[in-house]
Amino acid sequence: MPLTVDPLTLGQRLVAVLEDGRRTATYKLAVLMALLDLAVESVPEDPDAAVDIDLDELTTRVIELYWRQLRPLDGHRLRQSNDGRGVIFDALARLAEDAAAGRRPPGLRAVAASHPDEYLATHLRVKRTLVRYPLKLVQNLTSGGSEERFLYDDSWMGTDSVKRIAEHGNKLTLYPGVCHTIARLAPLLKPAFQLAWVDDVRRMNKDLLSDGPDLAQHLFGADRISLQRAGDVLAEAFDPSCFYCNAAVRRSRHVDHVLPWSRVGIDGLANLVLACRGCNSSKSDRLPAPAHVTRALDRGRGTLDELAAQINWPSQYDRVVAAGHGLYLTQPINTPVWEGRSAVRALTRADISWFHDHLPF
Repeated sequence: MPLTVDPLTLGQRLVAVLEDGRRTATYKLAVLMALLDLAVESVPEDPDAAVDIDLDELTTRVIELYWRQLRPLDGHRLRQSNDGRGVIFDALARLAEDAAAGRRPPGLRAVAASHPDEYLATHLRVKRTLVRYPLKLVQNLTSGGSEERFLYDDSWMGTDSVKRIAEHGNKLTLYPGVCHTIARLAPLLKPAFQLAWVDDVRRMNKDLLSDGPDLAQHLFGADRISLQRAGDVLAEAFDPSCFYCNAAVRRSRHVDHVLPWSRVGIDGLANLVLACRGCNSSKSDRLPAPAHVTRALDRGRGTLDELAAQINWPSQYDRVVAAGHGLYLTQPINTPVWEGRSAVRALTRADISWFHDHLPF
């Protein structure tokens, strides 16, 4: 266990995972990206606190990362390992094929609802695989595996025993200070992990890919087509106008992630708003001023949950609250935040205090 958590040292150790030439699959990167998002959503008030990460929730995040990557690119399902085999990806591919029954695979939420037994069995298999392999190996930065563990205690891992997992509370515990530090580093680390994942997938599919396809968008981009369904229900329930400037958006409607997709991949209705082309383009991947997030949440949990249920879409209200809390609490003062078109200003301590006073905890 580390005695202190130095952001530079921790960041260097995490980046070292990217430089590991022994990666034969993308599973370590999936675990680290899932941990980044969970750290942002789990930031404690005490920056030096240890934080528990539920293994079922971690597993769900890994499944969500891979689910969209099951979609064929140029007619091919992309390999996620050197030999094209892998317990996690193969298990999810079988689940998708069973649920699709010859049609396009439905969304993960729909699969969990329509094939609950198969989904739960797959979820358990993925969790056991994560504990046995990537969670055990991700901190091994040397060939001997003797380096100090810097994220969590993995001494009990390396097994897929359900009993052993239960004995450890079905969780891993990030060392004191690690969660807060990872959340601070997430805006820098997440793009690096995505780039490494893209490079790995391109290397593992050299016979299928040229430099042509936008592989990064395929693996990690928001599905703009599917977001239109969410846009329809938002336009019907609220005014068909830009959430940010109130301009009418009937013909040029965009669906925007209030908390940027590049920072936290939350597609739930609580994080989605209608936007005009100008505001959507101006905001881009910038962090919004905190008032935009609270106003999106002020549309009401009950209303958003009901609208989401109408189209079988996640609401993820709690995730937006948690991610907003984590993002702003770990931002350096003077971080640029977007207020509106041509209006970017510096984040202040007053912003952070005001935001947390207005969160619906």
